[in-house]
Amino acid sequence: MSSSRLETLSFRLKDVLADKLVSASERLGELTISVRQADLLWTMETLRDHPELDFEMLIDLCGMDYSTYGAEFGSTSDRMNKRFAAIYHLLSIRHNHRLRIRIFADDDEFPVLDSVINIWPSVNWFEREAFDLYGIVFTGHPDLRRILTDYGFIGSPFRKDFPLSGNVEMRYDPDQQRVIYQPVSIEPRQIVPRVIREEHYGESE
Repeated sequence: MSSSRLETLSFRLKDVLADKLVSASERLGELTISVRQADLLWTMETLRDHPELDFEMLIDLCGMDYSTYGAEFGSTSDRMNKRFAAIYHLLSIRHNHRLRIRIFADDDEFPVLDSVINIWPSVNWFEREAFDLYGIVFTGHPDLRRILTDYGFIGSPFRKDFPLSGNVEMRYDPDQQRVIYQPVSIEPRQIVPRVIREEHYGESE
Protein backbone atom coordinates (compact mmCIF):
# COMPACT_ATOMS: atom_id res chain seq x y z
CA MET A 1 0.00 0.00 0.00
CA SER A 2 1.35 3.44 -0.89
CA SER A 3 2.35 5.86 1.84
CA SER A 4 -0.47 8.26 0.98
CA ARG A 5 -3.06 5.49 1.24
CA LEU A 6 -1.58 4.38 4.55
CA GLU A 7 -1.79 7.92 5.88
CA THR A 8 -5.41 8.19 4.76
CA LEU A 9 -6.33 4.91 6.44
CA SER A 10 -4.42 5.81 9.61
CA PHE A 11 -6.21 9.16 9.82
CA ARG A 12 -9.62 7.51 9.38
CA LEU A 13 -8.90 4.92 12.05
CA LYS A 14 -7.77 7.52 14.58
CA ASP A 15 -10.85 9.61 13.85
CA VAL A 16 -13.36 6.74 14.04
CA LEU A 17 -11.87 4.60 16.81
CA ALA A 18 -10.66 7.55 18.89
CA ASP A 19 -9.73 6.47 22.44
CA LYS A 20 -10.37 2.79 21.64
CA LEU A 21 -7.14 2.76 19.62
CA VAL A 22 -4.21 1.70 21.81
CA SER A 23 -1.46 1.83 19.17
CA ALA A 24 -0.88 1.96 15.42
CA SER A 25 2.28 1.11 13.50
CA GLU A 26 3.30 0.68 9.87
CA ARG A 27 5.70 -1.93 8.54
CA LEU A 28 6.33 -3.23 5.03
CA GLY A 29 3.46 -1.23 3.63
CA GLU A 30 0.83 -2.55 6.04
CA LEU A 31 -0.84 -0.98 9.06
CA THR A 32 -1.22 -2.76 12.40
CA ILE A 33 -3.42 -1.47 15.20
CA SER A 34 -4.02 -2.69 18.74
CA VAL A 35 -7.14 -2.37 20.86
CA ARG A 36 -8.06 -3.62 24.32
CA GLN A 37 -9.83 -6.92 24.86
CA ALA A 38 -12.89 -5.14 26.28
CA ASP A 39 -13.27 -3.15 23.05
CA LEU A 40 -12.91 -6.11 20.68
CA LEU A 41 -16.51 -6.55 19.48
CA TRP A 42 -17.29 -2.84 19.26
CA THR A 43 -14.10 -2.24 17.27
CA MET A 44 -14.71 -5.11 14.85
CA GLU A 45 -18.31 -4.09 14.19
CA THR A 46 -17.18 -0.51 13.60
CA LEU A 47 -14.44 -1.60 11.21
CA ARG A 48 -16.99 -3.61 9.22
CA ASP A 49 -19.91 -1.16 9.24
CA HIS A 50 -18.42 2.33 9.14
CA PRO A 51 -18.68 3.61 5.53
CA GLU A 52 -15.21 5.15 5.58
CA LEU A 53 -13.66 1.84 6.66
CA ASP A 54 -15.95 -0.91 5.33
CA PHE A 55 -13.76 -3.93 6.13
CA GLU A 56 -16.33 -6.43 4.95
CA MET A 57 -13.95 -9.39 4.71
CA LEU A 58 -11.90 -11.22 7.33
CA ILE A 59 -9.21 -13.12 5.45
CA ASP A 60 -7.23 -14.63 8.33
CA LEU A 61 -6.84 -14.97 12.08
CA CYS A 62 -3.91 -16.51 13.92
CA GLY A 63 -2.79 -16.87 17.51
CA MET A 64 0.51 -15.60 18.90
CA ASP A 65 2.58 -16.46 21.97
CA TYR A 66 4.70 -13.48 23.03
CA SER A 67 6.21 -15.19 26.09
CA THR A 68 9.79 -14.53 24.95
CA TYR A 69 9.11 -11.45 22.83
CA GLY A 70 11.56 -8.68 23.58
CA ALA A 71 13.69 -10.89 25.83
CA GLU A 72 16.66 -10.39 23.53
CA PHE A 73 16.42 -6.61 23.98
CA GLY A 74 15.03 -6.54 27.50
CA SER A 75 11.77 -4.90 26.42
CA THR A 76 8.13 -5.95 26.70
CA SER A 77 6.45 -2.58 26.18
CA ASP A 78 5.27 -3.42 22.65
CA ARG A 79 3.11 -6.27 23.91
CA MET A 80 1.66 -4.51 26.98
CA ASN A 81 3.25 -7.20 29.22
CA LYS A 82 0.73 -9.79 28.05
CA ARG A 83 1.48 -13.18 26.53
CA PHE A 84 -1.26 -14.34 24.14
CA ALA A 85 -2.84 -12.41 21.30
CA ALA A 86 -5.07 -12.98 18.32
CA ILE A 87 -4.11 -11.31 15.05
CA TYR A 88 -6.94 -10.43 12.65
CA HIS A 89 -6.36 -9.64 8.96
CA LEU A 90 -9.11 -7.60 7.32
CA LEU A 91 -9.74 -6.48 3.74
CA SER A 92 -11.89 -3.66 2.42
CA ILE A 93 -12.69 -4.42 -1.20
CA ARG A 94 -14.51 -1.12 -1.60
CA HIS A 95 -11.55 1.00 -0.45
CA ASN A 96 -8.81 -1.51 -1.39
CA HIS A 97 -7.35 -1.36 2.13
CA ARG A 98 -5.82 -4.07 4.27
CA LEU A 99 -5.57 -3.90 8.04
CA ARG A 100 -4.08 -6.03 10.80
CA ILE A 101 -5.56 -5.89 14.31
CA ARG A 102 -3.77 -7.31 17.35
CA ILE A 103 -5.72 -7.97 20.53
CA PHE A 104 -4.09 -9.36 23.66
CA ALA A 105 -5.94 -11.59 26.11
CA ASP A 106 -5.88 -10.08 29.58
CA ASP A 107 -5.29 -13.42 31.36
CA ASP A 108 -2.06 -15.26 30.53
CA GLU A 109 -3.09 -18.38 32.46
CA PHE A 110 -6.44 -18.79 30.72
CA PRO A 111 -6.56 -16.60 27.58
CA VAL A 112 -10.13 -15.74 26.54
CA LEU A 113 -11.36 -13.49 23.73
CA ASP A 114 -14.81 -12.84 22.30
CA SER A 115 -15.58 -14.68 19.08
CA VAL A 116 -16.24 -12.52 16.03
CA ILE A 117 -18.11 -15.29 14.21
CA ASN A 118 -21.32 -13.25 14.22
CA ILE A 119 -19.47 -10.42 12.48
CA TRP A 120 -17.47 -12.50 9.98
CA PRO A 121 -18.62 -16.15 9.73
CA SER A 122 -15.40 -16.94 7.83
CA VAL A 123 -13.53 -16.83 11.15
CA ASN A 124 -15.03 -20.18 12.22
CA TRP A 125 -12.11 -22.51 11.47
CA PHE A 126 -9.50 -19.81 12.17
CA GLU A 127 -10.70 -19.46 15.77
CA ARG A 128 -10.76 -23.23 16.15
CA GLU A 129 -7.16 -23.35 14.95
CA ALA A 130 -6.03 -20.69 17.45
CA PHE A 131 -7.87 -22.58 20.18
CA ASP A 132 -6.24 -25.87 19.16
CA LEU A 133 -2.68 -24.62 18.76
CA TYR A 134 -2.49 -21.84 21.39
CA GLY A 135 -5.29 -22.66 23.84
CA ILE A 136 -7.06 -19.33 23.26
CA VAL A 137 -10.76 -19.71 24.12
CA PHE A 138 -13.23 -17.75 21.98
CA THR A 139 -16.45 -17.20 23.89
CA GLY A 140 -19.56 -17.31 21.75
CA HIS A 141 -18.11 -19.72 19.19
CA PRO A 142 -20.78 -22.35 18.44
CA ASP A 143 -18.42 -25.30 17.90
CA LEU A 144 -15.07 -24.61 19.58
CA ARG A 145 -13.10 -27.87 19.42
CA ARG A 146 -9.78 -29.06 18.09
CA ILE A 147 -9.32 -28.94 14.34
CA LEU A 148 -5.72 -30.02 13.60
CA THR A 149 -4.63 -32.22 16.50
CA ASP A 150 -6.25 -35.44 17.66
CA TYR A 151 -9.10 -35.44 20.16
CA GLY A 152 -6.87 -37.04 22.80
CA PHE A 153 -4.06 -34.54 22.32
CA ILE A 154 -2.82 -32.85 25.49
CA GLY A 155 -1.58 -29.27 25.49
CA SER A 156 -1.22 -26.51 22.93
CA PRO A 157 1.59 -27.36 20.49
CA PHE A 158 2.35 -23.81 19.30
CA ARG A 159 2.93 -22.45 22.78
CA LYS A 160 6.61 -21.75 23.33
CA ASP A 161 6.73 -23.84 26.51
CA PHE A 162 5.28 -26.94 24.83
CA PRO A 163 7.76 -29.88 25.11
CA LEU A 164 9.37 -30.92 21.83
CA SER A 165 8.53 -34.57 22.43
CA GLY A 166 4.92 -33.79 23.39
CA ASN A 167 3.00 -35.11 26.37
CA VAL A 168 1.43 -38.33 25.08
CA GLU A 169 1.90 -40.75 22.22
CA MET A 170 -0.60 -43.08 20.61
CA ARG A 171 -0.28 -46.56 19.19
CA TYR A 172 -2.50 -49.39 18.05
CA ASP A 173 -3.02 -52.04 20.71
CA PRO A 174 -3.64 -55.42 19.03
CA ASP A 175 -5.09 -56.91 22.22
CA GLN A 176 -7.68 -54.16 22.63
CA GLN A 177 -7.98 -53.71 18.86
CA ARG A 178 -8.02 -49.95 19.13
CA VAL A 179 -5.74 -46.93 19.32
CA ILE A 180 -4.60 -46.10 22.85
CA TYR A 181 -2.77 -43.17 24.42
CA GLN A 182 0.21 -43.53 26.71
CA PRO A 183 2.97 -41.37 28.19
CA VAL A 184 5.75 -40.42 25.80
CA SER A 185 8.34 -43.19 25.69
CA ILE A 186 11.16 -41.36 23.91
CA GLU A 187 13.67 -39.44 25.98
CA PRO A 188 13.75 -35.63 25.77
CA ARG A 189 16.04 -34.45 23.01
CA GLN A 190 18.50 -31.63 23.11
CA ILE A 191 18.65 -29.37 20.11
CA VAL A 192 22.06 -29.39 18.45
CA PRO A 193 23.57 -25.90 18.71
CA ARG A 194 24.35 -23.97 15.57
CA VAL A 195 27.98 -24.39 14.51
CA ILE A 196 29.81 -21.27 13.32
CA ARG A 197 32.53 -22.37 10.92
CA GLU A 198 35.75 -20.54 10.59
CA GLU A 199 36.41 -18.24 7.66
CA HIS A 200 37.39 -19.97 4.39
CA TYR A 201 36.13 -23.33 5.71
CA GLY A 202 36.26 -25.99 2.99
CA GLU A 203 38.32 -23.97 0.59
CA SER A 204 41.08 -25.91 -1.11
CA GLU A 205 44.62 -24.75 -0.54
